[in-house]
Amino acid sequence: MRSITIVGAGQSGLQLGIGLLDAGYKVKIVSNRTPEEIYNGRVSSSQCMFGVALAREHMLGIDFWSQQCPDVRGLSLTVTAGTGGRTVSWTSILDLPAQSVDQRLKIPRWIAEFVRCGGDLEIRDATIDDLEDYRRESDLVLIAAGKASIANLFERDVERSVFANPQRALALTYVTGMTPLTSSPAISFNLVPGIGELIFFPALTTIGPCEIILLEGVPGGPMDCFGGVTDPEQHLDVTKRVVAEYAPWEAERCRDIELTDDLGVLAGRFAPTVRRAVGVLPSGASVLGMADAVVLNDPVTAQGSNNACKCAASYLSSIIEHADRPFDEHFMDETFERYWDYARYTVRWTNAMLAPPPEHVLELMAAAASNPRIARRFANGFDDPRDFFLWFMEPTSARVYLDELARVA
Repeated sequence: MRSITIVGAGQSGLQLGIGLLDAGYKVKIVSNRTPEEIYNGRVSSSQCMFGVALAREHMLGIDFWSQQCPDVRGLSLTVTAGTGGRTVSWTSILDLPAQSVDQRLKIPRWIAEFVRCGGDLEIRDATIDDLEDYRRESDLVLIAAGKASIANLFERDVERSVFANPQRALALTYVTGMTPLTSSPAISFNLVPGIGELIFFPALTTIGPCEIILLEGVPGGPMDCFGGVTDPEQHLDVTKRVVAEYAPWEAERCRDIELTDDLGVLAGRFAPTVRRAVGVLPSGASVLGMADAVVLNDPVTAQGSNNACKCAASYLSSIIEHADRPFDEHFMDETFERYWDYARYTVRWTNAMLAPPPEHVLELMAAAASNPRIARRFANGFDDPRDFFLWFMEPTSARVYLDELARVA
């Protein structure tokens, strides 16, 4: 029986660990927090998982909240004039519903399932010395999370990392009491060119159904205003003020909102980064990075948890197909590049959405208001961003697409 250690008990590490147990591997997962600490801790993400990722969870039998979690059935897009007015607004249905489960719910339950399936759980804030021990006792060590000393094992890939600095100041708020959209439950995506994005969607948290508000402000701009916030209620007040100023139609829905809990808020910023996936320990032994440890996207396109899921699925296939051959650096490079064949598209698209929207993008978004085919294609691209490269990312392909639609209209 081959032995694998995964450092990091999140979406990717636990999903991979449970999949490996099902395939007959001996698996240890190292978490720096107990399940109780995770459940009672602060929110960590604004996850919204789309159809393909949810199907992978279903295949592993770990979609424990599919009947409880509110469905996200569509995507509503609004482009504003920056002064509270709407220049573009439309809604389209997703082919497959999305769902958002608070990681505080998901991770403890998945840890319990991992242990029930025979996995070995170790609670430890792993150090480099610990990684050396894991590497000696395991056939393969994967890093799905880690503090700075561990993250520094993975060199920044300067060719694949477009940004050296954060592109958004992020503010996350879990609330109850929001008035539902008049249409079916949807992600409400509000784009304020040059200022930021305001994103709303239904979710499931520790107290039940809720709504998540994600504010993405251009650094130094008027939505970058959470730096001096010191308590949860102040965070909520600033959130309501920003929403009222830049998306008053959403403010009407937020009139009676309250925090789900005092730990249902988060603010910060980070630079989107791609790292080289093979890390070398002081001993010369190698470890393999995965998901956010090596491909970290801004949450503006809601790809984080989806990418973690798809990375886990890709790595699982690579490990199983490798059979009993050595997990050497060549295997690690090939395993990451296989995942990168997909992830490159989410990285490029997400990075493009952080830039001021070019003319052809604004033209496509406006055309979607009168052409449901465009709206549906944009909405469902969140499930598989590779499609955007056929019609959305380049002015020429956008023009060809619009001309084609005009001919068949």
